Amino acid sequence: MMHLPGAARVGAMSLLIAAALAASSSPAAAQAPQVQAPTADGNAVIPHAPYPVSARAKALHATIPVADLHADALLSNRDLLQRGTHGHVDIPRLQEGGFALQGFSVVTKSPRGTNYVQTSADAPDDMTDRIKRDGWPPRTWNSILQRALYLADRLKDLEKRSHGAVRVVRSKADLRKARQDRAIAGILLSEGAHPLEGKLENIQVMYDAGFRILGLTHFFDNEVGGSLHGVSQSGLTPFGRQVIPQAEAKGIIIDVAHASEATVRDTLAIAKRPVILSHTGVKGYCDTPRNISDATMKAIADHGGLVGIGYWDAAVCKPTMKNVTEAIVYAVKLLGPEHVALGSDFDGGTVTPFDASEMPALTSALLDAGLDEKTVRLVMGENAIRFFSTYLPDR
Repeated sequence: MMHLPGAARVGAMSLLIAAALAASSSPAAAQAPQVQAPTADGNAVIPHAPYPVSARAKALHATIPVADLHADALLSNRDLLQRGTHGHVDIPRLQEGGFALQGFSVVTKSPRGTNYVQTSADAPDDMTDRIKRDGWPPRTWNSILQRALYLADRLKDLEKRSHGAVRVVRSKADLRKARQDRAIAGILLSEGAHPLEGKLENIQVMYDAGFRILGLTHFFDNEVGGSLHGVSQSGLTPFGRQVIPQAEAKGIIIDVAHASEATVRDTLAIAKRPVILSHTGVKGYCDTPRNISDATMKAIADHGGLVGIGYWDAAVCKPTMKNVTEAIVYAVKLLGPEHVALGSDFDGGTVTPFDASEMPALTSALLDAGLDEKTVRLVMGENAIRFFSTYLPDR
């Protein structure tokens, strides 16, 4: 995801993607037209006529527990209990889309000049001005950890106000109960491990706050390791090599989204459990700086991991239903149907071809693309439900 201030975000995103596509030789990129500019908050749905949904797809979709690994809606000031007219995710639209599970990511730092090629962690943090403007409590102004805890509290508040529609899931037991009650299971994800602030004891603090997925990096290198978009392109640091086993011991799932190739390889070498890559594209389909190599993706799958395919331009080259569908089909063929999930990056400063309410159309498109019903069920949600049912803490 990209988080830049106002117009700068819109301009920077457009320039970055244009440059990435111009440099790309992939078939998906070669056909990419100009992408509609994002709105001021960076999130938009491309205007479109209603997508066709076949009777077969409608019947199948009604039986699928839709699950998405990554959305950034907690950063929004919208009331997520109300159906919005912009952005991608709120509870009514998740319900309309048939969602059983949503990964809610927490973004806590955004260096000025953030980009997909080389972002410096030392640049001024544009989030500081944003959170002061948006009225976050003073404890968050100078503490990345406190920002993460504040956003975690937003999900807990949403749960309290939802009258049972949302359940913050911390364990296998919580997930089973959410499924039984037909509540939307919300799983907290830290986008990058910088909220640890270089202290191992903060793993427990974040665990106690409800985080069950720990991303290693975001757009910049941090105390844990190198980012795919950072300066060093290095792997895990000595601190990072301590974080992973301690997080895993608590049942926290490691997310390698935005991690450098070296960081991913180092992680797979020491991780005792499968990891996820919560939101990405596939480089063999869309060759942009946002996507890691097919070989590294296969290594994640070979380790038992799960890869969430996104819907925005840097992931699939052109934000259309056709490209999203083709990217998923490519990933299924590359990784195997058991290792592919949805990783929308909804509300992450992205322009997408549909919002959360329109998931039946994706089910229909995947069927039309030739995937069998079993594979569609796996990708649209069953893989993610199975993964979390296996790797979340017991209670």
